[in-house]
Amino acid sequence: MANYDPFREFERLASTFLDSGRRGPRQMPMDLYRLGDHYVLSADLPGIDPGSIDVDVDGQLLTIRAERTLATEENAQWIARERTEGTFLRQLSLGQGLDTENIAASYHNGVLSVKIPISEKAKPRKIEVSTQEAPQQIESSAT
Repeated sequence: MANYDPFREFERLASTFLDSGRRGPRQMPMDLYRLGDHYVLSADLPGIDPGSIDVDVDGQLLTIRAERTLATEENAQWIARERTEGTFLRQLSLGQGLDTENIAASYHNGVLSVKIPISEKAKPRKIEVSTQEAPQQIESSAT
């Protein structure tokens, strides 16, 4: 037996009516984590045509843009239409120390994965400490 929650129904109706006229880009949920010597960004883009996905890097700004268009059936009488169409956009400011030349992206099962490697300069490294067997003599010139 289903419970009727008037607040949930009000929220659904409000989001349907208020969001349906939205013209600007929509947000996409994402996860970002570090795995060894690179970062992995995973963004949910279900129902997106892979050809419409655009990943750009301009300086230190990573932009992900995608377009979802829904097929409309002629003479259809919609009972429910909750899936949205439009442009999805996400921009991230990349910090220093990332290898922006070797960023790679793939799309599988509605999830866009972007691999952002850490530059060699920014990776931690061990500095060798040299030792001298005998103290170095400093010679002075006497005139």
